[in-house]
Amino acid sequence: MPERVARRARAQQALYFAVLACVHSRRIAACMIKLFRKQGSAPVAAEAEAMETAPAPSTRNWRERLAGSALTRGLAGVFSRHPRLDDDLLDELETLLLGADVGIAATATLIEDLRKRMRAREFADADALLTALRAALLALLQPVAQPLVIVGARPFVVLMVGVNGAGKTTTIGKLAQRYRNEGRSVMLAAGDTFRAAAVEQLKTWGERNQVPVLAQAQGSDSASVIFDALQAARARATEVLIADTAGRLHTQGGLMDELAKIRRVLGKLDGGAPHEVLMVIDGTTGQNAINQVRQFRDSAGVTGLAVTKLDGSAKGGVVFALAREFGLPIRYVGLGERLDDLDVFDATAFVDGLLPERLQAPA
Repeated sequence: MPERVARRARAQQALYFAVLACVHSRRIAACMIKLFRKQGSAPVAAEAEAMETAPAPSTRNWRERLAGSALTRGLAGVFSRHPRLDDDLLDELETLLLGADVGIAATATLIEDLRKRMRAREFADADALLTALRAALLALLQPVAQPLVIVGARPFVVLMVGVNGAGKTTTIGKLAQRYRNEGRSVMLAAGDTFRAAAVEQLKTWGERNQVPVLAQAQGSDSASVIFDALQAARARATEVLIADTAGRLHTQGGLMDELAKIRRVLGKLDGGAPHEVLMVIDGTTGQNAINQVRQFRDSAGVTGLAVTKLDGSAKGGVVFALAREFGLPIRYVGLGERLDDLDVFDATAFVDGLLPERLQAPA
């Protein structure tokens, strides 16, 4: 009897840790299906499978918010004008992708592959070609669709960088709300001591999100402000510290050097800080974004991207160009002006949001 009880206890413990592993996996439902099938629990496995195969609720929302994108409108137009499979379809598609800032290299690779497969008669019609285009676009984006995982360090330091006007301060406010809604304690550091209104703007975001903002007088040393904020966050056991920095052009050598200084100063207090250098990119800037990311990556050690303003008049293709050129994780995308319009980047939802709905097909 004691041995039977011990075996049952060991089995329950093993099941507990298996479920815990599923909870922390990227595909919870699929993991649970496999686990409960192994355990012989058919009803639970069936319920989990239904969850796994249910359509993603966010796809419609993304499509609506990307409706104004030039790439979204252009793709619908190209395939409505060219329902037949021919070179004219590919020529216009190539022009569209280039005009939507997908980039020369990425566009050339996509079109060359589609043209080769079309001549090999792999596509029955234009719908089949668009299905192949969808798969190719997903292949570009899925490797960089990596959410920011806040784990380990306390505080977890997120250093925000980017050029003026990219939406950096607004993104900080949206991130603060997101992390607060996740139940995390947050502090903001007003490291943009260069622009007169920057500190007040950040304080406003802090008040809206009920998070403390550590700030000093305009003109203070940015590295010192952020260093003091890290000390304060550690003293208060704050989970996430988001540090603002002055917007700067990627051509301004002195200001770019300041970012390297901030990294060095933070490293003196916490060898792993900053734990994320998140660059905010304006989705309407087109191919200039490539030069910006290259310079910030080299000067500040960018580890992730947040692409803003992808709703409305944005061309939308710059996301593909960034993915192909750098392979940096795209953490978030901004799809609107509301406080909750900052989404974790989802490659499938993004691509399906760009494509005409009637032509979507499973990957």
